[in-house]
This record gives sequence, C-alpha cells and structure tokens, in this order.
Amino acid sequence: MRSHWGWGVEADAPDAAAQRKLARTLKEQLGWDSLLPTEAVAVEDLTLPEPKVALPATLATLASVDVRDRAQHTYGRSYRDVARAHAGRFDHPPDAVVRPTSQAEVANVLDWASEVDVAVIPYGGGSSVCGGVEPDVGTPGRGVISLDMEALAGLIDLEVTDRAARFAAGTYGPAVNDALRPHGLTLRHFPQSFEFSTVGGWVATRAGGHFATGPTHIDDFVESITMETPAGAWESRRLPGSGAGPSPDRLVMGSEGVLGVICEAWLRVQPRPTFRASASVGFETLDAGVRAVRALAQSGLSPANCRLLDPVEALLAGAAASGATGAVLIVGFEGADHALGEVLSRALELCGDHGGDVSPGAMSVREGSGEPARSGAEEAWRSSFLRAPYQRDALVGLGVVVETFETACLWSRFEATDAAIRASIRNAMDQAGLEGIVSMRVTHAYPDGVAPYYTVMARPTPAHGQPVGVNDRIARWDAVKEASMEAITTERATATHHHAVGRDHRSAYDRQRPPLFAEALRAVKSRLDPSGIMNPGVLIDAG
Repeated sequence: MRSHWGWGVEADAPDAAAQRKLARTLKEQLGWDSLLPTEAVAVEDLTLPEPKVALPATLATLASVDVRDRAQHTYGRSYRDVARAHAGRFDHPPDAVVRPTSQAEVANVLDWASEVDVAVIPYGGGSSVCGGVEPDVGTPGRGVISLDMEALAGLIDLEVTDRAARFAAGTYGPAVNDALRPHGLTLRHFPQSFEFSTVGGWVATRAGGHFATGPTHIDDFVESITMETPAGAWESRRLPGSGAGPSPDRLVMGSEGVLGVICEAWLRVQPRPTFRASASVGFETLDAGVRAVRALAQSGLSPANCRLLDPVEALLAGAAASGATGAVLIVGFEGADHALGEVLSRALELCGDHGGDVSPGAMSVREGSGEPARSGAEEAWRSSFLRAPYQRDALVGLGVVVETFETACLWSRFEATDAAIRASIRNAMDQAGLEGIVSMRVTHAYPDGVAPYYTVMARPTPAHGQPVGVNDRIARWDAVKEASMEAITTERATATHHHAVGRDHRSAYDRQRPPLFAEALRAVKSRLDPSGIMNPGVLIDAG
C-alpha cells in the first residue's frame, strides 16, 4: 500500500528505530542533538472537508472519495508536501479521485468537468517535487478532481523492426522494463522516481533520467503522443524525424497537464546492455573535477554515468575513498554492442589530465553475456541515490528541513552561477534561522553546459526557545526556495533541468520564457481547454 504522506510504500516508511539511528548519525557528523522521532498522523485520524462535487451516475463508478485516496492525491513528494502530510495538514484535497479505464472515459470526464467548471489535475505516480499535482487551483470553493491514470497501463504494441513500443500513460517504470525485458529491450530512462512514476508523467514533465550524457530526457525517446483534451483527441504521427514545421510532440512534452491528459506514447527502445565499465576518480578540488567533466562531455565518448560529487556529497553518499577529502567523479559506460574497457581507459586519461586519481580497486569492467552487475563506488552511489527519498522522510520526522534544487547553465557561466547559488542559499538559511549544510553534485553534462544539483539539509534554530512547528519549518523552507529561484534567474540558468515547473518554480519560469511565448501558450490553452479546467495555475495563470 502506498504511503499517504511520504515516499514509496507504507511498509518501507522509516520507523522510530530508523529515525533514532539517523539522529545518532547526525549528532556524530554535524553535532546536532535533540532530534526526536515523530510519527506521521495516521489516516484514521485525518479529517478532510466534505467533497464539494459529485460525479454523475454515468461516471460515479470511476470515482473514489475514500479519505486515504483523497489524502494521497493532495500532494506530490517535495519537502513541503511531505512535511505537511506528515503533520496531518491536507490543505487542498481533491473532492474525488477518478480512475478512467479507457481514453473514451477520459473524454467523458473532461466533457463533464468542462460543463460544471470542475478543475482536473492529471495524476501519474504522484512523485512531483514542484507542486505539480496539488489541487490548489487558486479559486476558493471550486470543485477539483484528481484524474489518476493508473488503470490505463501496460504495453499496447511493440515494433521490434522500428525498435519502438507503445505504452499506456499509467504504466509505471518497473512495468515498462518488465514488458520489454523478454524482448531483450529497455527504454533506458531511469529517473530517481522510476519505481513510482509513469510514462504519462515522464512525458508531461519532460523528465530526465539518471544517465548523464547522450539520451537522458524523455524528449529523446518520444516518437508519438496521444492526448485527450477538452476540445477533442490529439495524436501525432510516428516518425523517426521530421522537419515539417513546429513539432506537435514538443508542445505536449512539458505541458504538465494544462492542455490535456496524455493517454499513450510511442517510445524509442534499445537493446539491453551486456557490457559495463566504470570507475571512481578522486580530485583534490571540485574545480578540477568540473574541468574533467567538461573534457568528458566534449570528447564524444558519451559516458552513461558522469556524476561529480562535491566533498560533502561524496561523504554523504559513501562514495569517497577512506580518508579522502576531495571531490569524487563516478564515470561509467554501458552498451550492448561492444567491449568498453578501452573507452573507459581513454576517459580516465582525460580525467588524469585534470589531476584525477583512480585508486586501486576503484575500476570495474564487466563484459559478456547477460546484464552486468554494478560494483564499487558506482553501486554505492546508486544505492544512496535510490535510498535518498526514504531518508528524506526520516529527516522530516526528525524535524529537519531538507530539499534539493537543480538547474543547468553554460560551461562559461558555471563558476559564477555555482558561487551565486551557494551564496544565495547560505544567506537565506542564515536569515531564516536554519543551521546546516549545502552540497552539490553534477548530474548531467552536455558539450555546451552542465546541470548542478544542490542539496540543503538544515536544523531550524528554536524561535524564542520554543519548538519549531511544521508551519514555521515550511516558511523557512519557502525562503530558501525563493532565494534559489532568484539566484538561478539572475544568473540566467534554467528554472528546472528535470524536476518540471509546477507551482513551485513558476516565478523563475515566468522570467525565463519570452513574454510572447507566454501569450502564445495561453492562446493554445484557450483553444484546447476553453473552460480552463486543466491543472489551473501550472505554467500559466489560472483562467
């Protein structure tokens, strides 16, 4: 059973023993004391407002007004979402959770919602960390439903010759892989939310996977999209490439549910890898590591993994060698066609040109039949990467403020951008009464730029000697979030590299896009969603 307040399934939620163990670790590493475990408010103790709307008899069988259902669909999984849900504070629950079982039923729901002016929030796996699925539509008293696509799931069609697969939008990441595995294929799209996110959600948010170079954004895999809008159905033609005017798929990708409901997508798939080669490289300074990453990104070698962890991040992830105090680069290659040992050797030569050091035992080459396992620092990083959302929930239970901010900028602007973001976050933390750490890792690298990803973990200092409640913690988090958005905007970086815009990144996104583009987007929405029911307030103003 999925957790109604935190990441993943309820059985994996951090218990009091796990929180106490984490509290001891934080005391040892950061000197933090007085961190006490707390339990999330149970579903049976929640009181939600009565639904404001009811679906007609023809659609009622698709709807649920169960308290757990409504609570689970109130938020995504950002810090402020989890903190509020943990405290039992569900500010804007949907009036109902609706689960259509066909595209025709999606159309019927949108027709009804348009007629009665009920807002519709498309919902995939609910893993949004930017306010993208919260039913806060800006109009008090307006009815809202959460349109959960989980019943529209599975592999619909597979063209091995074209190496493409058609999936229903509600298909979760593991189910995508399971469906392709018997055919020796994979999508090769693995966001951190892979286990609890869907095909439709990936497309709607322009999700990024964890592969650092080459195909990594869902944009690289989409061949065709089928979407249901309040104005009618939308389906693009399957093509390997096209120069015929603006791409209809480019308009849908990243639309975050404001234009319609993504129902299906044809995706480009690839052979499963049988070769893997990886190594961890130590650098005395972060700057040296950044120069090595740029050399790799511009070399044409296209490593699958090229994660640079600053000293704090390396320590937290357990990727640093014993006694090491510098930055760590995890570099790796994988593929299905040829051995990769020579490619890795050339990559390590480039790293050595910038002072990189490969310690004994930090290199792994797996070649042969079957899917190779990961090992060493690569596996340590991957394990930490997948555990991070669960650890975040444990930190929330201890009253710690923890969140991530990501962006992308040009190589020529990275040094100034990194310094400005760190300084802005640090200053905001000081002003907000947050004592803690700021760490950074490079998640993706391009020939022309880089994507830095920042983590803030802080302990709120008591106000007037009193415990810091959830509202106070969220207010302090808001101040840091606003500061990060301001620095990103000032440095002309992007509002988001792969977390989407939602409601939390609107301030930076509004200033990033050309004003005329915003007007054009509003015009498109007006044509496809004339009643303004689709995810009001996301990307563009409600109404």
